Amino acid sequence: MKALWKDEQGFVISAELVLVMTIAVLAMIVGLSEVAVAVNTELNDISNAIGSLNQSYVYSGFSSFDAASEKEKSYYLGSRFSDSTDDCDLNTTCDLVATSLIGSEGSSRE
Repeated sequence: MKALWKDEQGFVISAELVLVMTIAVLAMIVGLSEVAVAVNTELNDISNAIGSLNQSYVYSGFSSFDAASEKEKSYYLGSRFSDSTDDCDLNTTCDLVATSLIGSEGSSRE
């Protein structure tokens, strides 16, 4: 029993393992937090790209005129749609948490 009481090899290995695992978990939390900020920033860039697409379209009409009877035979009117800027197209009113974190470090990525 005395030999078991004085044996500290298991305790040293366990203490080292607890210390190493604690450092590894803390590093993993910080790393995953940075990954989350990077993913949010990239998704913000994608949303800016989609929001800046011009979705306007135009197609012209045609008409046919009979010169002999001086009447219009047929016509087809054209159409036009003009895309206006929405609230969150440029993300000026929809700020993300990651944007404020990046801005506080003094460097912005665009």
